[in-house]
Amino acid sequence: MKLAVVILNWNGETLLERFLPNVVKHSPQATIYLADNASTDGSIAYVKTHFPDIHIIRNRENGGFAKGYNDALPFVDADVFCLLNSDVEVTPDWLVPVQKKLAENPRVAILQPKVLDLLKKDHFEYAGAGGGYIDQLGYPFCRGRVFQTLEKDRGQYDDDREIFWATGACMFIRKAVFDELRGFDGDYFAHQEEVDLCWRAKNRGYQVWYTAQSTVYHLGGSTLSNMNPKKTFLNFRNSLFSITKNLPRRKALPIIALRLILDGVAAARFVLQFRFRHFLAILRAHFSFYAQFGRMYKKREKETFLKNSPPVKSIVLSYFVYRKKHFTDLVKD
Repeated sequence: MKLAVVILNWNGETLLERFLPNVVKHSPQATIYLADNASTDGSIAYVKTHFPDIHIIRNRENGGFAKGYNDALPFVDADVFCLLNSDVEVTPDWLVPVQKKLAENPRVAILQPKVLDLLKKDHFEYAGAGGGYIDQLGYPFCRGRVFQTLEKDRGQYDDDREIFWATGACMFIRKAVFDELRGFDGDYFAHQEEVDLCWRAKNRGYQVWYTAQSTVYHLGGSTLSNMNPKKTFLNFRNSLFSITKNLPRRKALPIIALRLILDGVAAARFVLQFRFRHFLAILRAHFSFYAQFGRMYKKREKETFLKNSPPVKSIVLSYFVYRKKHFTDLVKD
């Protein structure tokens, strides 16, 4: 299978200088592409000078993560895309177990490696960790990361298993499936677009997997830190988008109503913490959702919906009330 590592970049010259040599060194099986979102710094000049064999795709605008990849991937010649953040440090032979898994099981459409924290290498990283899940209300969480609690890697997730969603920080996806799904939803701009993509893939019967045989280290926060109000806005709004699009109507509408109430509780919590910009971000997220609800509802693929039984009813209740901070406390394998 032809594998392409596609790195999305926007004014990330410093990150490319730090991480790109490592990707080139440890990815002899792949063709490497830089998908540039109309950068105005020296990113392209750096790559042309130091890595002339890397293919450069120039997007006309900075459409964010979702549209950026949608614009670039039609120009990538490969059977499998690896969508890799520019702030990821890969490891020797990181591609070998991924290729093996995809070759062995054609129903595995999307795959992610173990994602650890570059600054604290014995801990899982926020984006993806040991594989993504959602609860019955559509809140995403990971093995190794629940809300802001990051677990130490003690080998507790050293397995290969089917998950619900794979992280966009390092996601492998078959080109045929990406094309069938018509790519990411560009209306998300960034954050949780990978949850929506994986959800739509699973609704069509494809599998999403995690393999601990491959490990990468993610710096994280290089685009938007976890404490950035814009990230709060995108996460709250885009999660509502995904529920609207990917659940049967009889489930989606009651869950949306409950989520709006819980979002109000979260907004009140931000007020009590004097984090008023985050409070306003949730209000903006709701108004944006209301304005786009009709359009999102029309995107629903009514012919099929996943019969999903999330492992946790409410991650909010489990985490904040019952104080279950780790995946192993929530789910007994």
